[in-house]
Amino acid sequence: MEPVVKVYGPAMSWNIARVLVSLEESGVNYELVAVDFAAAEHKSPAHLGRNPFGQVPVLEDGDFCLWALITYIVYVYATESRAITKYICRKYKPELLGVGNLEGSAMVYVWLEVEAHQYRPLIEAILMEVRIRPIFGQRVDERAVEENIDKLKKVLDVYESRLSSSKYLAGDFISLADLNHVSTMLCLGITIYISVLDMYPHVRAWWDDLKGRPAARKVSDLMHMSVKNDLK
Repeated sequence: MEPVVKVYGPAMSWNIARVLVSLEESGVNYELVAVDFAAAEHKSPAHLGRNPFGQVPVLEDGDFCLWALITYIVYVYATESRAITKYICRKYKPELLGVGNLEGSAMVYVWLEVEAHQYRPLIEAILMEVRIRPIFGQRVDERAVEENIDKLKKVLDVYESRLSSSKYLAGDFISLADLNHVSTMLCLGITIYISVLDMYPHVRAWWDDLKGRPAARKVSDLMHMSVKNDLK
């Protein structure tokens, strides 16, 4: 079967992995296309035709291109990847946005905003220190890590309260609000700092459920494979 869509960029990036999770969960047949930044492939005429800024991820769905910006190497700071995940769900699996359920849909969008504006800045600051700096041989700022962990705990207090009364963030149905957490949680999960979830039994149960889904397992494998290939 020919892929329905193409995604350009490395699976090791949690922003690109976020897109892949939504594709997997939506049952979309896709192709992941590598972009060689070392060879300046992102500045080639072909890629600039997809994204005029020469960055990733890019989702190509037939003649339609939807792109995002990652401004630090190929890993972080791509809030536009969330626009791509919303497009995927709207077209291929609208129930992940709570379509047809007014209150449920409203809660999906509330928690999408929470993820983007409360959770994301903290988790990315932590991952920058504990995942990205070591790759480039840079010193980890342990103080910054601990400060952001403390801030994350306050956010997780809110998640714990919410998840004590519903299985998922928007209610008793899985949604994009949950899925948008998967890629960064997978990255945190291979560090010692995932133990922060042990303080929050409902958050831990929620995450255990999410990471056990076939979509999360598949994307986890793609991320690990991408890292191994990049380090060769």
